[in-house]
Formats: sequence, structure tokens, C-alpha cells
Amino acid sequence: MTTQRPSLDRAAELRDEADVLERLREDPATRVIVVREGRVRVVDSTLLRVPPSAVVEATWALLGRDSDGAVVLVAAAPPETDSLDAAPDEIWLGLRDLGGRIDDQESELLIGAIALAGWLRDAPFCPTCGGGTELRQAGWSRRCLVCAREHFPRTDPAVIVAVESRDGERLLLGANANWGGRMYSCFAGFTEAGESLESTVHREIEEESGVRLSSLRYVSSQAWPFPRSLMVGFRAVVDEESAALADGEEIIDVRWFSRAEIGSALAGRGPVGLPGPASIARALIVDWYEERA
Repeated sequence: MTTQRPSLDRAAELRDEADVLERLREDPATRVIVVREGRVRVVDSTLLRVPPSAVVEATWALLGRDSDGAVVLVAAAPPETDSLDAAPDEIWLGLRDLGGRIDDQESELLIGAIALAGWLRDAPFCPTCGGGTELRQAGWSRRCLVCAREHFPRTDPAVIVAVESRDGERLLLGANANWGGRMYSCFAGFTEAGESLESTVHREIEEESGVRLSSLRYVSSQAWPFPRSLMVGFRAVVDEESAALADGEEIIDVRWFSRAEIGSALAGRGPVGLPGPASIARALIVDWYEERA
């Protein structure tokens, strides 16, 4: 979850400078994070930063300045590329692979780089007329070459909710059909057009588990670039101790867990699997567990 001030300076004042990417790519002090299919290279729990000259084929954007003040670019490399040859001690890893293995500063760089690279890769055409676009603002906007509309990286808000019993001693979790019943997690869903985050929480919980809520409160948020989500985390309390019922489609089972069961699952001893440390879902579960543990 996001609890600290950002360490990444997004350097927005540089984005409108003429030919800023070309200038920064020629600066030997500039560092580059290469992203290929949502993965980056990692060495000793640190994102590998290379000089611009080490990257041959890529689409470029300015990520910002890291905590040391160094300018960092993103290079979105094609899936099959020989622009970089990884040394033996370097591996390509994604966000889920790296959960809990890198610190908050590196995680902020990782998520920003993956999200921006995904947009550079997936949005080359105008969604209004289908025309080709040109990158502007150091990779943070596109202008259609046909209809001249401007487009920006899109973020889709979604809620994720830890639902607890009225006495606070049990947590309601659901098993998503995609997981085959092997893992239980918090309930989540995208905000629909014209809907507030609070309305989304009430609707999603009732749709997926059949229970109604008496109260809810915001906890924290997490950028989740799969492909462009912002997960907004809540804690909620059920309105009454009615039977929970899975929707049978997206959620195949719902279960109340005691604090002892959650503690055992967090320790890896069962009775079920829980989300990995990279996700806000696990942070919400830990937040509930540790509150009275």
C-alpha cells in the first residue's frame, strides 16, 4: 500500500522542453530502465539502470528523477529484441515476481516504468479516428496525425475491499474462478461509468458475495499496471450476519475466516493460499489481522 511520500520526481517541468528526449539520451549521466513485455532486469533486488547507448531498439519516455536525482528514462523494448544481452547475474522479472523483494523506492520506479511502457506499446493509434499518433511531452501524451486530438495514459479505478464481521473477529474472502479455488482474497471490481468509489464497493460486495455493508472506510491505494488500474483499498463491515453466497461465475466460493486461520495462512500453513506480498490485497488482510492480533 502507498503510505509514504513519493520518492520519484516525475520532472513534469521537463516534458515540454523541445527535443528533451534526444538531449537526455545523449547525456551519459542519464539512466534507462528497459521494459520488455511487462518485465524489467533486476540485479541484487535493484532495478538495472543502463546508459542510453546500451539500448538500440525501443520507444522512449521520461520517467523522472530517482531519489539520487538521476534522470531516468523508460525504454519500451519490442518482445523479441537483441537490443540488450543480459549478463548471467541479471534476470527479467515482473511486478508479481518482485513483490516483497525490493524496497518502496524501487517499487515506485518499477510500477511507473511498467505502466508507462505498457501505454507506449499498446496505444499507437487514435481511439477516436484510428489514425496514427506522434508522441509528445517526453512520452506522456500522443497527438493524432489525422484529427489532431490529444490522448494521455489512461488509468482505470477499481476498488478492493476487506470485509469483516460486525464483531471484527472474522474476515470474508472469496475464491476467484481463475484461481481454481486454490487462493482466497479480498473482493475487487472496476468502477463503472457514473459511479462513485463508495457505490462501487457496495455493489461489488453484494454482487460477488451476497452480503450488504453497514460501513466502509478508505485505507490506501496501489497502482497496478495490469494493464492500467488504480486499486483503491477499503475496509468494510457487514450490515448483518447473513449467509454469504458466491456469485458462481467470477467468485466460486466465499468463506469466513477466523483470525487464527488468517494468521496460519499468512505464515504459509493453510488452510488456504493468500495473495502474494506485491498486492494491496495482502496488505489489507495483514492490516486487519495485525489490528487485534
